[in-house]
Amino acid sequence: MQLQWLKTFSMAAKTLNFRKTSEQLLMSQPSVTVHIKLLEDFLGVSLFDRNKNSVTLTDAGKLFIQKAENLLLQFEESVQTIHAYKQGFRRTWTIAISPLLAETILPYILRNFMKQHPDLEITIRVEESNLIESLVDSGDVHLGISAIDAHSKHLQSIPIFEEPLLFIVPVDNYDDETGPPINVMDCLRTHTLLTHHHPVFWEDVLVLLREHIPGLRTMKVSQAHITKRFIQDGLGISFLPHSIVRRELLEGRLMKVPFDLFELPKVTTYVLVKKQDDLEKEFIHLLSTHYFG
Repeated sequence: MQLQWLKTFSMAAKTLNFRKTSEQLLMSQPSVTVHIKLLEDFLGVSLFDRNKNSVTLTDAGKLFIQKAENLLLQFEESVQTIHAYKQGFRRTWTIAISPLLAETILPYILRNFMKQHPDLEITIRVEESNLIESLVDSGDVHLGISAIDAHSKHLQSIPIFEEPLLFIVPVDNYDDETGPPINVMDCLRTHTLLTHHHPVFWEDVLVLLREHIPGLRTMKVSQAHITKRFIQDGLGISFLPHSIVRRELLEGRLMKVPFDLFELPKVTTYVLVKKQDDLEKEFIHLLSTHYFG
């Protein structure tokens, strides 16, 4: 049995059309038919029922497709392992991190960590915080960095740092000395508040805000980096963790305004881990000794 027969069968099972299969695999339609026939002869069963204008999987085809997919996956993983070995990697390690934190934490930490472990092939999975706990718990990743505390009794949830929320608005044309003070109430009444780019604090903050601004206009924007861009383009205002906007504030692309209507909550970043081997301990230490604010 040849690997190409399995690839052809897998694609044909998805498209249920030999012409589309040939287009996807950049081969002639007769070649597709030959591959399927050779595979059926090898297995001794029919994998497709052929009608005049379409094909469907037989019961044997439905049974075999998952096996074929597993064989193809195992082959790809084996090839990747050899390629990694050729590049000098001898170990693999996987991190899951939320989009909110990926652009602020990883660039600073990974640079040093990778230098210290040149034989380590690191895979980064950018996942929403509400999914990271299950990935760590199932063993799909070795370590997670999340904006949400873990609830599973099988996991360790380690607070790495706590930081304030800032009230962020577009940059105006005034400097700090000559510009008029920005009124928080007026700002909230006249701008759209961009919300829900953080998984924890928004519901409580919105309740308090609507007590002060009954007609508050809001727009849900699920990603922090999109929220920052929208604010820069004058599409709204928002509350963002300090680490997320630190660079933009330093470069004058965003502006923070003192917020005095009520005390804003702080947000915490957690490391989720099932067990702490040497790599996990070292990575957690690097995180805990770095200031991201």
